[in-house]
Amino acid sequence: MLHLILTGAGVAVIAANLIYYIRYKRFRESSLHTGLFLHMFFLLTAVTFGFALLYWGMSLGGPVLKVNDPTDIIVNVSFMEALYFSGVTMLSVGYGDFVPVGAVRFFALIQAGLGLLIPSAFFLTALGQKQQENEE
Repeated sequence: MLHLILTGAGVAVIAANLIYYIRYKRFRESSLHTGLFLHMFFLLTAVTFGFALLYWGMSLGGPVLKVNDPTDIIVNVSFMEALYFSGVTMLSVGYGDFVPVGAVRFFALIQAGLGLLIPSAFFLTALGQKQQENEE
């Protein structure tokens, strides 16, 4: 029961801080574009789920992930494991607990590249909008 209370409290603190930052723009020079941020968030989430479906679907045809230890055990991939691997790959965290096997390695590289390029593109868009506002 305590773990549920602590989990709920942690989620509430994170959500409250994000809402406070977005709503009140605490710093005068803050140029967070809420719409652009939400668009990027939902795009990254959709791409993460799309790759998770890809990994999960490919796992139905054969091994796609193995455990990164000396045993090299093949992972029986559930959708949640595919989603976890997809999220870790998208965020370029790469914990190293799962290693892609076969063709999935190519898709993981593509996804990691998108995980770097999408936020960069949104940052450049926001920067361009800010410069355009300053010129006007």
